[in-house]
Amino acid sequence: MTIADIKKRTLPVLKKHGANFVGVFGSYARNEATKKSDVDLLVDFTEQKSLMDLVGIEQELSNALRVKVDMILKKSLNNRIKPYVMEDLKIIYEKR
Repeated sequence: MTIADIKKRTLPVLKKHGANFVGVFGSYARNEATKKSDVDLLVDFTEQKSLMDLVGIEQELSNALRVKVDMILKKSLNNRIKPYVMEDLKIIYEKR
């Protein structure tokens, strides 16, 4: 699966839920994904989401991609891992 495939399958779901920023990081962004890899997404939404909303969105994304998705909110990105995420990050959507 390519970054283009991830973009094509995830953006309809994320836009429906009000995403204004989406980036791929981790093994798919580094082109090192294996059959066991999950898709790591960094996301920002225009409106605050409840935990239940986020779990539901993550499940929709996993169903759309047919692989596990780990979604991290941009505003809650831990300073300890932020440099690693930003190094790999491939932005696939940014609302301007």
